[in-house]
Amino acid sequence: MGTPAQLRLLSLLALCVASATADWSRGTATFYGGKDASGTMGGACGYSNLYNQGYGVWNAALSSVLFKEGASCGECYLIMCDTSKSVDCKPGAVTVTGTNLCPPNWALPNDNGGWCNNPRQHFDMSQPSWETIGIYRAGIIPILYQKVKCWRQGGMRFNILGSKYFQLVLVTNVAGSGSIQSMSVKGTSTGWITMTRNWGVIWQCNSVLTGQALSFRVTSTGGQTVYTNNVVPAWWDFGGQTYASNIQFDY
Repeated sequence: MGTPAQLRLLSLLALCVASATADWSRGTATFYGGKDASGTMGGACGYSNLYNQGYGVWNAALSSVLFKEGASCGECYLIMCDTSKSVDCKPGAVTVTGTNLCPPNWALPNDNGGWCNNPRQHFDMSQPSWETIGIYRAGIIPILYQKVKCWRQGGMRFNILGSKYFQLVLVTNVAGSGSIQSMSVKGTSTGWITMTRNWGVIWQCNSVLTGQALSFRVTSTGGQTVYTNNVVPAWWDFGGQTYASNIQFDY
């Protein structure tokens, strides 16, 4: 039996280990999209070309319970293979961005092919990201994951889609929590107009705003609100250009 000091140290170490483990959730991961991840382009979040948007190959499709009808698009996850449950793990961890939905397949059981069925917490990762933590032959691996802060270069970016009578705004390069809770737009001739999520990272406004410089008020899922004043000039057009701000989330 150890001394009181040694017992206190062991208790403290056990508490630290328990706390660290509590920060991780258990799930599973497969891969898709090919060795160059070209098959992960597009997807249910609306990013289109992930290379051009700056997300590259480090991405994953999320099961419905994680996707949350698009509210989780853009969030970052630190993932490692659970070595306590598989011999097909590689050491280390990888950070990926949620960019797509992995839809359920109710024709298959949850434990045999229906990997993205509710209530499974599953990541269908790009092949390059998956192969940093798992051996190819495994196909599916048990994982430990946690949501982490997203780090991006530069500020948030906005691309205007839609038509004259409604605007669709694609928002990319979001740091901090990575995802958006709410958003409003203001033209040079209007007050603040509340926008609604059209799908994924695309937000909608049913007002005529052509010919006006546009500002955005954006609130992250972490609760931080920022303003990108006049980030879109009055001569903007639909879908032709991305407008970059110097504003970014911290959380």
